[in-house]
Amino acid sequence: MRGRILVLAVTVAACTALSGCTDEGGGGRTAPAPGPTVTGTVAPPDAAALAERYRKAGGDADVYGIEQVPGPDGAAPLIVVRTHNPDTDDALFKRQAMSVTAYLTLSEGVRLPDGYRMDVFGPDGGLLHRWDTTP
Repeated sequence: MRGRILVLAVTVAACTALSGCTDEGGGGRTAPAPGPTVTGTVAPPDAAALAERYRKAGGDADVYGIEQVPGPDGAAPLIVVRTHNPDTDDALFKRQAMSVTAYLTLSEGVRLPDGYRMDVFGPDGGLLHRWDTTP
């Protein structure tokens, strides 16, 4: 009987840990940043459509998803980019960031007066770059 209780306790603890539950208070907690996971790297339909418009306008052919998520309380938005390119080269990222933001502001009418935050996820769902241009 003691063995079954131990197995049950370990199972419950593991499930709780994997679900992201914590015993911390909810104050100030924000939702996780959108982005792919190892099990789900497909871009949402709106993100895929925006990336398609970006590519048709001459943007990076490896980009297959672009999302703009409003920041909390009108703060700078988060731009989530999904790419097929696993390269973590900083120069490549900076060119891509400039290309994506230029497209968003010039062609999609996105305003970035307070800067932006950008997360770039690679083909396996892993975070390649995180950038914050807010003051």
